[in-house]
Amino acid sequence: MSAVDSRALEHVSDPNKGPRHAILIDPADQTPDVAGKRAVAAVAAGSQMILVGGSSGTDMENVNRTVVAIQEALELVAWASSQDSGLDEKNWKVPVVLFPQGSTALSPAADAITFMMLMNSKSSKFLIEEQVAGSLFIKKAGISPLPMGYIICAPGGKAGEVGMADLIQPSEIERIAAYATTAEYYGFKIIYLEAGSGAKTPVSPDLIKSARESCNLTIVVGGGIRDGKTAKIAADAGADWIITGNLTESFDNADELQRALASFIDEMNN
Repeated sequence: MSAVDSRALEHVSDPNKGPRHAILIDPADQTPDVAGKRAVAAVAAGSQMILVGGSSGTDMENVNRTVVAIQEALELVAWASSQDSGLDEKNWKVPVVLFPQGSTALSPAADAITFMMLMNSKSSKFLIEEQVAGSLFIKKAGISPLPMGYIICAPGGKAGEVGMADLIQPSEIERIAAYATTAEYYGFKIIYLEAGSGAKTPVSPDLIKSARESCNLTIVVGGGIRDGKTAKIAADAGADWIITGNLTESFDNADELQRALASFIDEMNN
């Protein structure tokens, strides 16, 4: 594992960094080599975390191969930067974090894991059972847990379907406030408001704002965010992290991806 392990939660939860961007890499949708190149391009553009997972097509083998490839790619660039006095190798030490579909899609090579409860699931499998099944593997591997309340909002997509989620609708301001408050009372450090991979509409800014006003947790928002303008709306509403997945996969050329993400992040922050 890389040198960021013990600092993963501090890095993710730092309230003084302003809105930040992370990419989600799905091992089922690209080879490990491509994943490594995309991760390097994203970090070069300004992304500050790499999430790995999120698909019903992931397993221990493809997740681990992908995480290892990303770690090796980032470490190689960090080493190269250390040999150049004009570059800062610290810029490349971003956490590689598991965002697993369940206990059968983990990797000991990851720095951290979103140890999450799908709070609005109708199934105990996603409330507690998968977490119990994976806990000893995580402990033995020394992967840093990031305690997270995961909340799926409409339209929900595949994540909502697989997770058997009772979706939060855009008008349910009080309901999301209650979930955010509950997450804080449970002792979670992060809440993730998810619209679903490839969602036609992102999480409503009114829901983000309500969650922000209801808790002091780090707020992550993903799903349906395809451009910097939409990301800025989410950030202005209170999101600390913006996650993109499909956007990353839409570029085969790493240089083009880097330019697109740099523009995205610049628009999000300005």
